[in-house]
Formats: sequence, structure tokens, C-alpha cells
Amino acid sequence: MAVYWCTEALPLAVTSLLPAVLFPMLGIMQSKMVCMQYLKDTNMLFVGGLMVAVAVEHWNLHKRIALRVLLIVGVRPALLMLGFMGVTAFLSMWISNTATTAMMVPIVQAVLEQLNKQETEPSQMTCSEERPQAPEAEYKQTAKDREREGQAKSILDVSAEAKQKESAEKRLMAKGMTLCVCYAASVGGTATLTGTGPNLVLKGQMNQLFPENGDVINFASWFGFAFPNMIIMLTIAWLYLQFIFMGFNIKKTWGCGAVKSEKEIAAYNIIREQHLLLGPMCFGELSVLALFSLLVALWFTRDPGFVAGWATHTFNTEAEYVTDATVAVFIAMLLFILPSKPPRLCFWSSTGSETEPQLSSAPLLSWKVAQKKLPWNIVLLLGGGFALAKGSEESGLSRWMGNQLTPLHSIPPWAIVIILCLLIAVFTECTSNVATATLFLPVLASMSQSVGINPLYVMVPCTLSASFAFMLPVATPPNAIVFSYGYLKVSDMAKTGMMMNVIGILCITLAINTWGKAMFNLGSFPAWANQTII
Repeated sequence: MAVYWCTEALPLAVTSLLPAVLFPMLGIMQSKMVCMQYLKDTNMLFVGGLMVAVAVEHWNLHKRIALRVLLIVGVRPALLMLGFMGVTAFLSMWISNTATTAMMVPIVQAVLEQLNKQETEPSQMTCSEERPQAPEAEYKQTAKDREREGQAKSILDVSAEAKQKESAEKRLMAKGMTLCVCYAASVGGTATLTGTGPNLVLKGQMNQLFPENGDVINFASWFGFAFPNMIIMLTIAWLYLQFIFMGFNIKKTWGCGAVKSEKEIAAYNIIREQHLLLGPMCFGELSVLALFSLLVALWFTRDPGFVAGWATHTFNTEAEYVTDATVAVFIAMLLFILPSKPPRLCFWSSTGSETEPQLSSAPLLSWKVAQKKLPWNIVLLLGGGFALAKGSEESGLSRWMGNQLTPLHSIPPWAIVIILCLLIAVFTECTSNVATATLFLPVLASMSQSVGINPLYVMVPCTLSASFAFMLPVATPPNAIVFSYGYLKVSDMAKTGMMMNVIGILCITLAINTWGKAMFNLGSFPAWANQTII
């Protein structure tokens, strides 16, 4: 499966079905036990969360949010880049990274076209056009004339050099503006549990390998750890991209004390026109926004950890009946029930008699739209990963692989984390990030048990690293979308992405050794991990 996932000899989803055939035939697991792995609680969390994301995309709510923020930050180069990165990262927390990038890049391109538009210049007369042509004998050049022509030529040369420099600066800015979108999409998806596939793989593997973990990884706990890391990484990435592609000319890039140029005003008008085309918010948009806000609120308050959540008060039992998946599916169902237009209970005819009530209205989301936009292949990919992990556990393979890594006990845990993060960051450049997480996380869990460290200390950083595919256009769909617009070369992505990987790993190392250690109690080996060994 690892070879097929890496080479894509078969579609990823088809490869994920291999355990359903091979495990029963090889006597590893019964068929009914294997098939149960393909639609676990984590898969339902993914389906429910993505249905809400599809509704947000279907009603263009994400575009309205993006354009509104860009109108606020303005079009100064540095602030514009910050606006693009902030909006893209925020939207990627909730909807598909691919959809976010596909929506943002045309906006970036329209703004760049206005900023890069050449200003019309009056045609310059040459020295030979300033006076009528005459025979050389009658009009001999004096020394003064030659001096003036030399000065004019030097001025034209300087002007040509200035234009070349300005053109190079525009190309660099275009590269920086487009790269910041795909990078922000990848980084933003790490902040929430449903933002990207590897996070859900971690959640599922924890529940599978350590069933007594007490729901240590849920929406609220993951957000509390990953969101600050995302903010730090985005800030450093913004400063890095600004330095590489625009320099640190505060007056030029930030616009401090400078008057807006005509091109900047035109770029701002493009954003404003796009926003005006959306019109006022309709009933359907407001309803989707309300449901989205309700979903986030229910996720955060279900089981925050530091206080008892609403699920605990409702059922008053230690058993976890309600999970994040329950909330996601509940909100997703409401999208198919609630109308997209305000219902009118009755209306009166022109004759004054009451007619039949008008209750029929299309729902906020139709199944046809959901079926078309939902990536069902990821559901099978997650399920295949869970089946593979369960088979490795039943056969003893994961325990054996973990024991082979026991010599790592002599290395400090923080060094183990950095080495593994580097390995996964390189591996995910050529492989699906979900497949990468699926292959590595069960092995890392067994290794942690053998070495005697908290499994989360290794699994959480490596999960984040699986999303850091910054170097190649084929590494992730957002990279491919940005690359297709023609502003970038592969070498541009590779050089910039290598440093982005380093920034990401340093930020993860900082996060897991500071607030991550306090949040997940990483300093001790937990009882729920010890039970699995026995």
C-alpha cells in the first residue's frame, strides 16, 4: 500500500480498499472487522464538516469574507500580502485548501494586473526631430550640440535601466503574492481538526490505537495548540516572503507617509467592484453563516477540557456519547432541511381572499451539490488508513517495528521530533499528505511506547509536518493551482519552499516544547498508552 500510495500506480482510494480483500484472505482479520474501519467516527466528522464547507462555498460566503478583509487592509504591497495570507489561512481552516486557493488566485491576479499596469507616457522627440533636416555643410555640429546629445542619450539609458529595474520588481512581487496564497492555504489548514486530512488521521489513529485516551485530541484541544502555531508561522512566513520578494523598504511596501498612486487606487477599485457584484447578503447566506457559527460554538463548548462542556451536562455520564462528529452531522442535516428563502406562511390575492400557504422553498444545500463537491475519495483513504493500522496492531507488526526503533532512546526527545519532522516534510513533497500521515503515525505510536515517551509528543508534530508541502508544484493542489498561472518556475518554489519547511519545523518544535507540553502533559508517559503495550 505504501508503494502504491507513493507511486499512484492505482488511484489512492482504490489502494485504500486493499485491506478489505487481503486481510481476510491472509487470515489477519475477519472481513466484518476490516469493513467496520472504513466508516468510523472520524470519517463522519470529516463528512459533516465538509458538507458545511460545501454550503459556505456554494453560497459564495467565503468570497464575501475575502473581499471584505482586502478592502479593510488596502493595497499597499506588504499589507496586501498580509491580507491575502490572513484571508486564505482563515478560510482554509474551515473549507477545502483547494477551493480556497482556486477562489483567491483570480483575485490576486486581477489586483496584480492593476498594480503592474504601465502608465502611459508622452512620446519623446529625439534630437534629430527637434529641428529640420539640412545639409551637413550648412548645419555643422558644434561641441555644445554633441554635449547635449550625449546628455540626452545618457538620460534615455538611465530611463531604460529604471524601467528594467521596475519590471524586475513587478515580477518578484507577482511571485511573492501568488506564493503567499498557496503557503497560507497549507498552513491555515493545520489550525483546525477538520482543516486538512492528516489532522483527522491523527484523531482516528489515537482513538484506534489508544481507545482509553479520554478524547485528548478533540476540536477544542487541537485548536488551542495549533492555532497559535499557525499565527506564529504565518507571521514569520509573511516577513520572509516580504524580504525575499519586496525588500524591507518601509515607505515603499508599507506606504508610510506616501500618497496612493493611480495604480493602487485602480487595484482597490477592482476589489471594491468584485465585492459590489456580490450584492447585499441574502437570507440563504445569513442562514449558512449562522449555522457555521453555531457549529464552531458547539465544537468549542462540547468538551473544552478546563470546564465541563454541554455534552457532559446533558448526559451526566463518563461515557462519551456525543463527539465532534455528532455535532458536524447535526449541522449538516440542518443544511438540507432549512429553506434558502424566508418562508411566507400565507399571502392574499388581489381580490382580498386568503390563498394557500407558501411553504415550499429550496433547502440551503441540495444533495446534488453535496455529492458533486464532496471528495469521497478521502473518506475511503481515511478508512483504508484505519484498516491498515488495525491490521498492523492485530498482526503485531506495529509492535515489532516500534521495538526496532528502541535505540532512539539514547537521543533526546526534542532531537527525535526534529529528525522525524524533517523526514516527513521531505516525504510529503512526493506523496499525498493523508497517505503520509497514515503510513507514519502507527509506527510512531509504537516507537513512542518502546522509547517510553508520550505518543503525542511525536505524533502531533509529525501530523503538522505532513501538511508542509511547500517545495514542488505537484506536492499539493494549492501549489499546482498557483503554478499554473505562469508567474513561477519550479526553482522559485523549491528555493522558497525549502526555507518555509525549516520555518515550519522550528515553529512546531517551539510549540510542542512550550504550550503543547503543558496542554497535553507531555512530560510524563500516560497510563492510556501503557495499557496498549500490555
